[in-house]
Amino acid sequence: MATSTFAPDALTADSSAAAPAPHAGPKLDHSLHPAGRWIFLAVLIGGLAYAGFSIAFDTAQVGESLAGGAFAFLALALLIALGFEFVNGFHDTANAVATVIYTHSMPAPLAVVWSGFFNFLGVMLSSGAVAYSIVTLLPVDLILNVGSVGGFAMIFALLLAAILWNLATWAVGLPNSSSHALIGSILGVGLANQLINGGGADGTSGVDMVQVWKVLSALAFSPIVGFVGALLLLLVMKRFLRDKKLYEAPEGQTPPPRGIRALLIGTCTAVSFAHGSNDGQKGMGLIMLILIGCAPTAYALNRTMPESAMPAFVQSAQAASAAYRAHADGAPADVATSRAQVTKALKSKHVADPVIYGALATLSDDVSSRIESYGSLGKVPAAATPNLRNDMYLVLDTTKLIAEDKSAQSRFTAQEITTLKSYNSGLEQGTRYIPTWVKVTVALALGLGTMVGWKRIVVTVGERIGKTHLTYGMGASAELVAAATILLAVRYGMPVSTTHILSSGVAGASVANGAGLQRRTVMNMALAWIMTLPVAMLLSGVLYWLLLMLAHALGY
Repeated sequence: MATSTFAPDALTADSSAAAPAPHAGPKLDHSLHPAGRWIFLAVLIGGLAYAGFSIAFDTAQVGESLAGGAFAFLALALLIALGFEFVNGFHDTANAVATVIYTHSMPAPLAVVWSGFFNFLGVMLSSGAVAYSIVTLLPVDLILNVGSVGGFAMIFALLLAAILWNLATWAVGLPNSSSHALIGSILGVGLANQLINGGGADGTSGVDMVQVWKVLSALAFSPIVGFVGALLLLLVMKRFLRDKKLYEAPEGQTPPPRGIRALLIGTCTAVSFAHGSNDGQKGMGLIMLILIGCAPTAYALNRTMPESAMPAFVQSAQAASAAYRAHADGAPADVATSRAQVTKALKSKHVADPVIYGALATLSDDVSSRIESYGSLGKVPAAATPNLRNDMYLVLDTTKLIAEDKSAQSRFTAQEITTLKSYNSGLEQGTRYIPTWVKVTVALALGLGTMVGWKRIVVTVGERIGKTHLTYGMGASAELVAAATILLAVRYGMPVSTTHILSSGVAGASVANGAGLQRRTVMNMALAWIMTLPVAMLLSGVLYWLLLMLAHALGY
């Protein structure tokens, strides 16, 4: 239905009707050297083999053996997760290379390889904060039971829905947001889970709406920053940088002057690195959920934490427990009751309650005593791992809410809030970590994806947003603003859309350059952005329901 609106022919017709540029476009159809295909294939196979070997090694180290069926199931889930990052690579990163290709700063084959390499670096040097901001959008009951049928149905449904929508928009050459698609898929699964569980008047089976609004605010605000920032930056450049060549379209296939070329390659590099550091983390968080569900003994806890760090963690847990107990109401409940109370509070987000403080004190005492008895997270027995991880997760996220809650802050002293935050840091180290091999495989998937299928999106960004050929100044201003915005979002652990920011930046730079915008292309892009959330939600919700029905029919 909607595909007719986005038909490539319509876009092409609009492009030709809008004052065709007299300057020659870049050469996009380069033949690939046969050795390039073999190198690509070797890296792809090598990355998958490395992931398989790492899983086998990690599970063997903790004495956790995966049956053939379980290993095959894990492999399928990981392939789909890496497939999402691969599609993300050629769908989103095309935005980064469009400017250097259309200004003839780099030939297309070199540009995509260059961008793929810096995407790889961005992933490898990322912190993981964005990964877990995505994870916290998911329903609490599915996170705590990620190894259940519902947990796996959730992961498969949201990944498949995001991939399907990304491929659909790529097929018609629209620079749509992979972040939007993934977050829409998460919302769809959460709402479907809530409906399946009887509607949940308090929303306890659905998504964390507080976190959802934070993420959606970042996604909505960042394109405005891209548009206004690039527009203002280009106007400032025109005021202080008087070289006319910056604001004129390239002549023929001639590369820009050396200084301008270096600037454009630098901005492309920055956007590629920033894209990897933000978007690569989204796949990491989902892969960690898959690993925790399939191999909890190896991946539910950070077994690489040194034993020497345990005394400090136990001390911080005991200090936090004392802070909670000082504000508790009545005698503390037993561990099972406390766990149920904290779970309910975390789901409903009503945590500023003396009863909950007492429950957190009990759970914190239990967590610290168990870790102290084991000596380190690496020595936690297989049978105790899922339970300990869930308790640490409950205390971590509830403590984080309390530390951010204004009414709670009025009850706790500044020193107590500092104690709780220190405790949180230890809990995060123990439960929220990314193994090196996960970073490497995600980085390879994103980097290799950058080198495949980039042409459709590059043409749209380079030719169909502004009415004239992309100039050096337009490309530089759009990419500088995009890189700065994305890296700032990474600093605060917020997922944003490279596509939205950069394409908005190109539009803002086009307006500042007096080029104007191609109305039909901009309308189609806006329509794709608006449709992404509801379509992804519908797709993932239906897929989640179908997968649950299939699992029940098969007796799971």
